[in-house]
This record gives sequence, structure tokens and C-alpha cells, in this order.
Amino acid sequence: MITYLYWAAVISLVVLCLFAGSRLGSLGKGAIVGAIVFLSGWLAYYFHFEQVFVKRFGGVMYISVPDGQRHLGSTWKEDNLWVENYDPETNQCIFSEYSKGNLLEGRVVIKNCNPLLEPADRPSRAGQ
Repeated sequence: MITYLYWAAVISLVVLCLFAGSRLGSLGKGAIVGAIVFLSGWLAYYFHFEQVFVKRFGGVMYISVPDGQRHLGSTWKEDNLWVENYDPETNQCIFSEYSKGNLLEGRVVIKNCNPLLEPADRPSRAGQ
């Protein structure tokens, strides 16, 4: 819901810029200012507000699990989302960070993870 309100505000500002430009006799300048407002709103949403809206106000965000992997869990660390997937082909657990704007994304790979094995199937550590 908050995302819709944000975009309604951005589009209202763009329309206001176009209206003000036409009333002042220069629709071209109003269109340029409107385009700048829209671009600024889009960049602010993509690089800052998207994850903030999802985490704090119940927005919606879609992430796909890569082919061949299985999703194990996810958690928020501050405003960044960390997702854990398991790759059975390489036997690795992969933690991937989804940060604001996808600029600084971290990745942690745990080798020999085996999270999907049942406790009875796990090798014994008695000899170690």
C-alpha cells in the first residue's frame, strides 16, 4: 500500500510540473522538470525506499531462487535482506545479500553444508 502512495505522490508531482509549465507558458520546461522529478523518484525508490517499504511498512518484493538450488531461509540485517539457498550439486549453502539498489551485495558460501540430510543420514562424528 505504501508503495502505491509513494508512486501516486511522484506522479502527482510530475503532473503538477506539467500543469505549472503550461500555465507559465513553457510546457517544454515543465516537461523537463517533470522528467527530472520522475527520474529522481524512480532512483530514490530503487536505491533507497524499496527494501525500507517492504521491511517497515509491509510492501512486496519478489526474489527468485536460482535454478538447481533450494531455499532454506531468509533474514533481515538492518535494511538488507539475506537469503540462504542450498545447491545440492556442489553441496554448498549460499548466503546472498540483497542490498538497497543491489550495489554492495555480499555473498557467503559454506562448503560441505548438507542441510537437507536427516539426522540419521548424517555421518557420525564419533571417530573425530
